[in-house]
Amino acid sequence: MKSINTFILGLLLSLISSSSIIAQQGESQLAVVDGKKLSYRTFNLEKRKAGEPVLVFETGLGGGTFDPLLGFFPGTVSGIQYERNGIGQSEQDSRVVSDTQVVERLHALLQTLAVKPPYLLVGHSIGGAYIRLFAAKYPDEVCGLVFSDPTDFMLSADENKEAMIRSKSATGYREVSAISIKSMSENQNFRPGARYDAARALKAGYFIGYRELPPLKSSIAATVIISYNKNIEAPDEELNQKLHLGINFKPWWKEYDDLRIQHYSELIKDNDRSMIVLLPKYSHGIYFQNPELVAKLILDNYRSHIK
Repeated sequence: MKSINTFILGLLLSLISSSSIIAQQGESQLAVVDGKKLSYRTFNLEKRKAGEPVLVFETGLGGGTFDPLLGFFPGTVSGIQYERNGIGQSEQDSRVVSDTQVVERLHALLQTLAVKPPYLLVGHSIGGAYIRLFAAKYPDEVCGLVFSDPTDFMLSADENKEAMIRSKSATGYREVSAISIKSMSENQNFRPGARYDAARALKAGYFIGYRELPPLKSSIAATVIISYNKNIEAPDEELNQKLHLGINFKPWWKEYDDLRIQHYSELIKDNDRSMIVLLPKYSHGIYFQNPELVAKLILDNYRSHIK
């Protein structure tokens, strides 16, 4: 278990949530959305003033928690964490098969709970793709986006192949993505909800249609936090050899990190109050490694909307 988990959490650092093996703490509530129960937790909603942003958190693959951040927010900041269908206490729903449906279900939850916009969405890992899709689908309800070491959902098949060739590797990022998600969906050592979440993502394919999304609305402030030049761990090398992936890690990560930075730079180039923050040698779980820094960046984005 240890080696395959390290492979999933180490090799594919920009896809799978480092918090997927950590249960949420604190009391959760349930709401019925489209006939299925969804688990959620809120903080300070009763203190929220009309027109102020509300933080909406979207986890990486398999779920998790943003609890490490909460202690760094002042009592005037409100927010909501929730669990996607099948994760934690949220009921599975075989009708939810696409990323668009994931986003629609989150929006329906917010409506059910009467949590009004504007929304400042915080997405970790694959959750970064989901908040981008949410902003495309409901642009007038989103004031800000914070991406915590997000997956590169903009990576094309051609770019993937070229990066593989330039790094002299036999396997590309998109292929590793499919291998890792499949492994997670079948690994009995993961919680059932995490396996369910991975199986749904695997069926959905590699972010089909994301590259054709309309440009990000210019008024949406976007903060992109990226870990790069990562340390290569021994278990990664062991799995590389065991699975015959033929990956030259240092040049491999450099190629795909460069593409990710390029893609997110293009995404936010016309957006006011936006930035990319690069954190060398950081892990994928940035907000576990340095919650104070990530909370500060979220608050900077939040305060840019307060008149």
